[in-house]
Amino acid sequence: MTVSFTLNGKSTTVDVPLGRSLFDFLRGSGIFSVKFGSDKGEAGCDTVLINGRAFNASLVLMHSVAGKEVETLESLVEDGKLHPLQQSFLDAGAMQSGYTAPGMIMSIIALLRENPYPTEEDIRDALAGNLDRETGYVKPVQAVMDYLASRCIELVEMKNTNKNSC
Repeated sequence: MTVSFTLNGKSTTVDVPLGRSLFDFLRGSGIFSVKFGSDKGEAGCDTVLINGRAFNASLVLMHSVAGKEVETLESLVEDGKLHPLQQSFLDAGAMQSGYTAPGMIMSIIALLRENPYPTEEDIRDALAGNLDRETGYVKPVQAVMDYLASRCIELVEMKNTNKNSC
């Protein structure tokens, strides 16, 4: 079966066997931020965005992404620099082994696109689909809160220097 979609901003057309999962395709294509946690979608290590919404790649069949936009953690890096949210995860020590962090970050990106000013409860709800035995969610929640605070500081600084807002 031929499937055409956008992967991390690039038009992609591939021939895949019927029933192939998006997870298997991504891993086979060298997208290593998507991790295996469970074939039932319980761990969230395989979280990707499809048309801006968070999904478990292991539960999505390739034919269902036809004509859609798929984003992985790799899409966040620009000019070799980490996205500020990724940097915040590093700074807060929320990466631990790094196994669960990519799925968490993608879940938060989806949340922020829908709600740019989430509460701590909103953040915890967004992370609920990501099993985390390493940090107990404390450091990831702190990383997101730090990221949000840094965005507010940037906006205040821009207003104080009469620059246009984001």
